[in-house]
Amino acid sequence: MTDAPFPKLATAPALDRPGLLGAPVREAVQRLVDDGLVVTEAVLSAPIDAEASDTARFVEAYAVPPEAAANCVVVTGRREGQERVAAVVVLSSTRADVNGRAKRLLDVRKCSFLGQDEAVARTGMEHGGISPLGLPEGWRVLVDRRVAEAGPVVVGSGIRASKVVLDGALFEGLPGVEVVDDLAQPL
Repeated sequence: MTDAPFPKLATAPALDRPGLLGAPVREAVQRLVDDGLVVTEAVLSAPIDAEASDTARFVEAYAVPPEAAANCVVVTGRREGQERVAAVVVLSSTRADVNGRAKRLLDVRKCSFLGQDEAVARTGMEHGGISPLGLPEGWRVLVDRRVAEAGPVVVGSGIRASKVVLDGALFEGLPGVEVVDDLAQPL
């Protein structure tokens, strides 16, 4: 049913179980497959208990090391009256450098997390399930290099009741993704 390294996750190709993906994530994965950027088996999904979706509970409940669990947060800032938004993807064993590296990359004076309700409304994804796959057109997706080098990683699926598993190296070839050094600091 599943292969290591996450034996407590019952993974299968994500597109074989479309109900385990939020609509924007499902559409994004389908586009990646249709465009030949990934093969169907490269993006897996696994059902989880929605109550265990938040990172600390998830890594404990499913025996996923923090170095393999990636968080996707949405940050925002303004420059010359124009809003700049980005998704920041970091391992749960690190902390996003929002007011340092992310702020400089967005070229804003102050960078902050987008409010929960606003992030949910603008991504079309559930809180606790926001994914770097399927974000709104034009958003920057900043991925810490540690994620790209981590091997298999677990990320949000767009809903709380599942996760997506893929090789972090896949981020390097995805449209709109910028793999960035030092986007996060170790905890």
